[in-house]
Amino acid sequence: MAAGYVEILRARHAVRLLAGTLAGRLPNAVAALAIVLFVRAEGGTYGLAGALAAVYGVSNAVGQPVLGRLVDLYGQPRVQLPAALVSALATVVLAWSGVGVLPLAYAATVVAGVAAPPLEGGLRALWPDVLGDGEDVRTAYALDAVAQEVLFTVGPLLVTLCASVWSARAALVVLSAVGVLGALSVVVSPPSRAWRSAPREAHWLGALRSRGLLVLLGAFLCVGVALGAITVAALSYADGHGGDAVYGWLMAAVGLGALVGGTAYGARRWAGAPERRLRVLVGLLAVCYVPLALVPGPVAMTVLAGVAGVFLAPSIACAFVLVDGHAPAGTVTEAFSWLVTTFTVGASVGTGLAGPVVEAGGAGWGFAVPGGAGAVALLVLVAGGRVLAVPGGGGVVAGSPENDPNRAAEPRFRSVDRA
Repeated sequence: MAAGYVEILRARHAVRLLAGTLAGRLPNAVAALAIVLFVRAEGGTYGLAGALAAVYGVSNAVGQPVLGRLVDLYGQPRVQLPAALVSALATVVLAWSGVGVLPLAYAATVVAGVAAPPLEGGLRALWPDVLGDGEDVRTAYALDAVAQEVLFTVGPLLVTLCASVWSARAALVVLSAVGVLGALSVVVSPPSRAWRSAPREAHWLGALRSRGLLVLLGAFLCVGVALGAITVAALSYADGHGGDAVYGWLMAAVGLGALVGGTAYGARRWAGAPERRLRVLVGLLAVCYVPLALVPGPVAMTVLAGVAGVFLAPSIACAFVLVDGHAPAGTVTEAFSWLVTTFTVGASVGTGLAGPVVEAGGAGWGFAVPGGAGAVALLVLVAGGRVLAVPGGGGVVAGSPENDPNRAAEPRFRSVDRA
């Protein structure tokens, strides 16, 4: 099973790009938790902590596709590193000023969120140049999805440890430094410096003019809703079945299930059209959410939570392949950034939706939300099946030199030699 991943990691620059991207994304991955810990340490209320965390999330959702478009236009080093520096400086301002001057705290949080570099989309744009087109890229997408689950599992532990050993203020500063170093490691690498987006057609919608991409975004908005709803429903369940420890086990089980599923999915070659495979994966994801509404005892519930996570990472990895194929030429980083934004917004919607549902009907009804959202995601994919079956053109712009069959092919940066 591990052979495919080892082959990917042996490719020149692959480990550096993956590790640098994970380090660069760490501040973004744990920002909500770090902000909550910091505000509470400063004597602020939970309401203020939640408000600042929400402001960061919304700002980040706005900034990702905007910065992704700038990366496609001007290259990775000229956008990613300055953005990382601005985001880090804004975070340091928040850590230095505290919450005594609320306008300054909110402004710093907005800047930190908007300027967070789109390293996630940038890495996925680099994989074809590092590995060559083909199955290796698909395996890399699966590895990327698995690494994302590890990041969201280990990240909170790291920020909590840093806050307990030093302080919540120190945690913000350290995370900012790690993020800048990670971004720097990526943008000074040969693949990042050599990467250029394909020629693009000027259009104000950018990547969003692709109907296939819109179908994918609609589906993964619903998947995000499901995941966001689980966090609230699990908290309500834990309140009646053992408290915070049970909540931790449930969320860890979801992450572990996604980790196992993503690892298994990427370890083999898959035949057939990816759009059909995505429908199957999202359908299985929705089905596995349904038993959570039974709310059995903690042990059985933990097992069900693990099963519910199994098809999450494979669905995301398969979606990466389709995004790559449906992104209009010259918009691949922006397209991947839109997927990140949509998923994040969906999770926020799911959190907000599950709250009133749980209050009205309890944890069982709260866990019904993920199943319903998963079913809607599947319906979106089925309804958009014909659109997804026709590639949206990740390669060329009509009328561009790349579309001339008599033009000799020019080599792109390739790094398929093994270290």
